[in-house]
Amino acid sequence: MSQRVYIFDTTLRDGEQVPGCQLTTDEKIVVAKELERMGVDVIEAGFPISSPGDFKSVVEISKSVTEPTICALSRAVKGDIDAAGEALKWAKRGRIHTGIGSSDIHIRNKFGSTREKILEQAIAAVKHAKTYVEDVEFYAEDAGRADLAFLAQLTEAVINAGATVVNIPDTTGYCLPDEYGKKIAYIYEHVTNVHKAVISIHCHNDLGLATANTLAGVMNGARQVEVTMNGIGERAGNTSLEEVVMALKIKKELGLHTNIDSTRLFPVSNLVSQMMRMPVQANKAIVGRNAFAHSSGIHQDGFLKHSENYEIMNPHDVGVPKSSIVLTARSGRHALKHRLELLGYRYDKPTLDGIYTRFLDMADIRKEVNDKDLMELVR
Repeated sequence: MSQRVYIFDTTLRDGEQVPGCQLTTDEKIVVAKELERMGVDVIEAGFPISSPGDFKSVVEISKSVTEPTICALSRAVKGDIDAAGEALKWAKRGRIHTGIGSSDIHIRNKFGSTREKILEQAIAAVKHAKTYVEDVEFYAEDAGRADLAFLAQLTEAVINAGATVVNIPDTTGYCLPDEYGKKIAYIYEHVTNVHKAVISIHCHNDLGLATANTLAGVMNGARQVEVTMNGIGERAGNTSLEEVVMALKIKKELGLHTNIDSTRLFPVSNLVSQMMRMPVQANKAIVGRNAFAHSSGIHQDGFLKHSENYEIMNPHDVGVPKSSIVLTARSGRHALKHRLELLGYRYDKPTLDGIYTRFLDMADIRKEVNDKDLMELVR
């Protein structure tokens, strides 16, 4: 089995479903080009049948981006698939991503259907999509809550119909990592033609487990991950691209890799945040403002002695210029001495002790002490 994990980015489709985060076509092209530069394998550019704007975006991204596969979403409905196929005419490498619900909850309550009819509709959708593109991905919506035997039957059927990728999504963020990993393993053990397709995973973050579930899926054989920058997306969001990429890069014992240039993660995160007007939480893994910031005196002392005491990755590896020492009332003498020396001030221990006492008084009032405050303090 290949040890490469393909990165399928759906920032411009699922990520854009966040209320208030819609982008114009021109803005989408800017983001798509940055995703291409970063090394994303597949860009899901939109849902063409949903609106003229989305149709146009898929067309224009297909014309503007050449290296990644450009993917268009559709339901397992002929009109949706036709719209996706038309929108992808200009793509160098196009993919239609079609699918239907796989859990009994969806089959009964969303489609008012039966497992038998869902199988028929899924097979027909894949076959129709193949008339437009060779590369067809099928999504078994709500696979996280689907019956395993039926999920395996559905997966085998769509692969026989021509699907080149099968997406086993935890659409509602329902699964625990062990549970989801076993679901992917079951697919590999019970689908006789599984070697003819790539198994993909798309995890939502409703229980805060999207990245953990995605890694569990990959460790059990999935080789495509569907992610967004900053983890944006429907409800609580999707798996974060940056978290999966860096987890695979840091945990070398897994023997897995991506083609992502990780030094582009922080700049692209900022671009997406600004364009979608959606701030990244300060403590967000990898790209948050505090991801490489140290304010505890114990941590600052250990970090200044040797960065690996408290950092498992180099900030340069993700495009962050440098780590930061944040001076607060929790900071110790080592951090204060370090910042003062950066400003050109060196003191003997008794003098530094006196400055430190005054520093704590200032930090209690101002919460965070910056370089201007330090200049005031030493004067």
